[in-house]
Amino acid sequence: MSNHLVVTAMGADRPGIVSKFARLASECDCDIVDSRMALFGNEFTLIMMLSGSWASITKMESTLPGLSVELELMTVMKRTSKHTAQHYVSRLEVTFNGKDQRGTMRKITQFLAERSLDLAAVRSHAEEDENGNPTQAVFLTINVPEKVELEKLEISINELAQEMSLDCTIERMRELTTA
Repeated sequence: MSNHLVVTAMGADRPGIVSKFARLASECDCDIVDSRMALFGNEFTLIMMLSGSWASITKMESTLPGLSVELELMTVMKRTSKHTAQHYVSRLEVTFNGKDQRGTMRKITQFLAERSLDLAAVRSHAEEDENGNPTQAVFLTINVPEKVELEKLEISINELAQEMSLDCTIERMRELTTA
């Protein structure tokens, strides 16, 4: 039976950090199941899910603190289990674009929570356009359960975008089958 460990790391960005994490995982006989890396300002961030035997995960847990000190990174580790996918009938990718305004993410996530929708992924970005005006882009992946009517949901999402004066695009990624 495979064991799983989620590792989160954050610190000053510099070349070679991901390579050192990948090397450590390999040396501990762990597989990298999933990973994400991003830069926030000058800060490097990494989230990685590893799998391996109990002994391999334990070795990673005991070895990682040393690497964290060497790289001057703050790290957090947590054992977990393999993700059990829920049954969804569809997946939507939704993009909101427009003038940057406080509260956008709160309104969007509240909208999703009120409808018991599963937010599978989210990415947001704020910057200035060529005229120096603040803009924002919010990208969502939403898993849609069987009980939700897609057409009505899409209308509601577009109405939300209009209320916030944002442009919105919705793409149906695929129709998922329930087993």
